[in-house]
Amino acid sequence: MLQARRLVLIDALLDKDNSLFKTIFLILAGSLLLTLSAKIQVPFYPVPMTLQTLVVLLIGASFGWRMGSATVLAYLAQGAMGLPVFAGTPEKGLGLLYMAGPTGGYLVGFALAAGLTGWLAERGLDRSVIGTAIAMIAGNLVIYVFGLAWLANFVGFEKAVTFGLIPFLFGDLIKIMLATASLPVIWKFLNRDRP
Repeated sequence: MLQARRLVLIDALLDKDNSLFKTIFLILAGSLLLTLSAKIQVPFYPVPMTLQTLVVLLIGASFGWRMGSATVLAYLAQGAMGLPVFAGTPEKGLGLLYMAGPTGGYLVGFALAAGLTGWLAERGLDRSVIGTAIAMIAGNLVIYVFGLAWLANFVGFEKAVTFGLIPFLFGDLIKIMLATASLPVIWKFLNRDRP
């Protein structure tokens, strides 16, 4: 059975002071990082890739389930208020109208995936390569399930899989490999410096 570990990466990197100021600062910094990850497109075949899912999952793993979910919810709230934080905004619309569009399910999946990944990280899965891979795959699956279910309402299930899943699998595999290669190494480095 997975044992709860209270220490997540952000606690190991910074002091364990859980002041309200520090928490709000980290949530806002994380939501800004999410915005940047949505705007940066990496040329990729067959569709350009953003780093959004990678950042969502790393925020969850680094912040834990509570603060990771709160960070993504703050990002979604900023978007709901009409700020151009999402991929393709403002060109594809803003605010709740954008969120109710075809990609809205993926946005909901982001919050739940950050929570799940954070919960798994709190139980130590981000300390090993296999554990990190499991946490990242689980988070990606949550994003896909909610994203495809919502997208299917617009284009049908078959087209949702064809256009909302298959083109992103290889890019997401690379992002999972990046997270899997980095998180355990960071933990090893941090643990080496401890008495």
